[in-house]
Amino acid sequence: MPYLTIFMIALGLAMDAFAVSLGIATAGEIETRRGKLRLAAHFGIFQSGMTALGWVVGGTLMTIIMAYDHWIALILLGYVGFNLIRAGCSKDGKAFKEDPSTGRTMVMLSFATSIDAFAVGLSIAFMNIPIFLSISMIGVVAFALSVAGLFAGARLGEAFGKRMELIGGLILIGIGLQVFLSHILG
Repeated sequence: MPYLTIFMIALGLAMDAFAVSLGIATAGEIETRRGKLRLAAHFGIFQSGMTALGWVVGGTLMTIIMAYDHWIALILLGYVGFNLIRAGCSKDGKAFKEDPSTGRTMVMLSFATSIDAFAVGLSIAFMNIPIFLSISMIGVVAFALSVAGLFAGARLGEAFGKRMELIGGLILIGIGLQVFLSHILG
């Protein structure tokens, strides 16, 4: 039953997008529903795209990318996490120079949360699972969980204020460290 397998893969891939969405939304810097949907859509598109790219590229670039992907995730998520913590410690500080649902920040976050999807794309090719169904489901699940994280994080940010920025920053740094350590130790 490939549907259940694909769904479980999609769910696993989307967990970091959910956690990043939750952490970012606590800062309250994405004010519009459109901005939240835009960021969630990019998370879904990048998850799908990186899965497709991994499937297409196969083993050719895999060893090169795998040598550095954990460092990239650690640096990008650590940077965003540090900004959230810094803003949480300041009375009027902002975590981002620009709205995180636009521009460079949005692309950086989308890339950071989708690096692991590249490796999954390669494994999907070996598992003989339909690729178009896989990338569609991965994108939809990443989008849905990102939307849930963005709206839940916004509510938590409203309810608990700056403390949630600190927690969100720690979560992002933790995800970066988890990705890094899983590659180093595993």
